[in-house]
Amino acid sequence: MRFSGLRVLKEGLTGNKGWTPHWRDPEPKAEYDILIIGGGGHGLSTAYYLASEHGLTNIAVLEKGYIGGGNVGRNTTIVRANYFLPGNSEFYSHSLKLWEGLEEDLNYNVMHSQRGVINLFHSDGQRDEAARRGNMMISQGDDAILLGRDDLRNMLPYLNYDSARFPIYGGLYHPRGGTARHDAVAWGYARGADQRGVDLIQNCEVTGIDIANGAVTGVQTTRGPIRAKKVAMVAAGRSGQVAAMAGMRLPIESHVLQAFVTEGLKPCIDHVVTFGMGHFYISQSDKGGLVFGGDLDFYASYAARGNLPTVEHVMEAGVTLMPMIGKAKVLRSWGGIMDMSPDGSPIIDRTDTQGLYLNCGWNYGGFKAVPGSGNVFAHLIATGNYHENATGFRLDRFRTGRGIIDEEGKGSQHNLH
Repeated sequence: MRFSGLRVLKEGLTGNKGWTPHWRDPEPKAEYDILIIGGGGHGLSTAYYLASEHGLTNIAVLEKGYIGGGNVGRNTTIVRANYFLPGNSEFYSHSLKLWEGLEEDLNYNVMHSQRGVINLFHSDGQRDEAARRGNMMISQGDDAILLGRDDLRNMLPYLNYDSARFPIYGGLYHPRGGTARHDAVAWGYARGADQRGVDLIQNCEVTGIDIANGAVTGVQTTRGPIRAKKVAMVAAGRSGQVAAMAGMRLPIESHVLQAFVTEGLKPCIDHVVTFGMGHFYISQSDKGGLVFGGDLDFYASYAARGNLPTVEHVMEAGVTLMPMIGKAKVLRSWGGIMDMSPDGSPIIDRTDTQGLYLNCGWNYGGFKAVPGSGNVFAHLIATGNYHENATGFRLDRFRTGRGIIDEEGKGSQHNLH
């Protein structure tokens, strides 16, 4: 089933009775060439690129819940490539280019909207940092525009520019950044992988990883044992628990990050706006809801829910930045489980166990990295070689201390990244 304007028109005129399921619901086979633990954005994109770029189709994605029910459906949908350090900058640039061709590639509307991302700054020092970051983005081949206060006021007249504590000096504008619909991204990759023969096994929790003579041989699941030559762990905030089944202790912590959506409002926020001093970010969805979030809850947890002090902090930051939203009604909130690494950058690597691969540590960057992560991880699994845009994400950097990619300059305290 392919989507087209003509097909949508036809179905609309005939009661929408011709649509078929986006993917199959198969029973797991006894053995696969590759098993992917985790049916979120990264796991699904990995399966898709293994099939579409490397011709590998004897693959199963194992998801303990349902497709789109994990972190890929629990985020604020921001897409950007405004990173500063080598290692990160080329990877996110690669991912953004994949985003720009994703809908055509998948034949699926993921609602990718390049509305632009604006990072505000509030002091001379922050302006200097923004100018430096912008120059690094441009040298990488991405786009960046440094906006002064007057330029910014013309674009975003609704901000509180004269706050006594955090006056707005300007912003760094990344025009190619924007948003996409998180659910649609998961559905699009799931559909694309299924069409190429990948089995998507839902309600299939992995309970053990089988290893013999230093090599992985398969997994134990709630739907029975499954043998495999290669196993990829792509479980986001649950990565530490999954890796423990293979006898590994990962250098990550899992923290809760809350997000919120208001009632539908008339279009008023055309961009993604981030308020660094208050750690607040906001955009407006196609349905009119304001989508926003703030900082971590600052305690380790696997709960997909947060605490009230953080809710209060986020609301305070939002009203400080743009008082106009003070009367908007918040309809719902949720918590995503962030797998925070010591340097704030991801891990994409093979492990010491033959055939066992790892993809985790995405911190705040998981959603925008979905296409790039799956693409480079599939390359590693299929070829055994690191992709040229992900050579810096090796696990051993934490053991050796060489090649640390500390984008925020926070040191080794996980929750600060």
